[in-house]
Amino acid sequence: MTRLVVKVGGAVAAESADRILGLREEGHEVVVVHGAGPQITEEMRRRAIPVEFVHGRRRTSRAALDVVRESMEAVNAELCRALGDVAVPVFGDRAGFLAVPVPPLGWVGDPLPCRPNGVLAALASGRVPVVAPLAVGPLNVNADDAAAALALGLGAKRLVFLTDVAGLYVEGDIVDSIGASHATRMLDEGAFEGGIVPKLRAAALAAGNGITAHIGNTAVIA
Repeated sequence: MTRLVVKVGGAVAAESADRILGLREEGHEVVVVHGAGPQITEEMRRRAIPVEFVHGRRRTSRAALDVVRESMEAVNAELCRALGDVAVPVFGDRAGFLAVPVPPLGWVGDPLPCRPNGVLAALASGRVPVVAPLAVGPLNVNADDAAAALALGLGAKRLVFLTDVAGLYVEGDIVDSIGASHATRMLDEGAFEGGIVPKLRAAALAAGNGITAHIGNTAVIA
């Protein structure tokens, strides 16, 4: 049995249920980490809370953190409903998910590889933990980074990013694969911008530690 971590974006969370269930039916242990980016941004704008990103990471004020939690709760509930009885909701800050605070970004943390008890208990019962990426603090954690940290901590074999894009574009074309060191070098050179930056950096981190990573149809390899 292969242990997988699957990260789904807030924009495609519920629509990803069939893919997640398909992986489980193939005999894999599946851990799901979801984002809620579009929902958070929409609600922050509705409440006139400034929306700021630094290198693809959301700056999170105390007021924004309340929105993050509410949006995470809504997406988590929707995804769990779509997955059915096999799903177990897990909120990282309550499950012991740890992160190092990043003060320049406000209530934000860099996640540490870990094995939250709630995730392990769900897997032991044959179910699918659905993880909202909040850390003890509470701290807002980028869902891509959270997925990589869990993959490392749980000893996953694969890390899969389900997105609303087909894969990684380099000079206008989707590439079938990219090496972790090459990806990191391009990231450091500023070759990418926006939401692909944390996804690719997280995938490169995982691949550099022996975990096969996929962004859409693109494989990131060691």
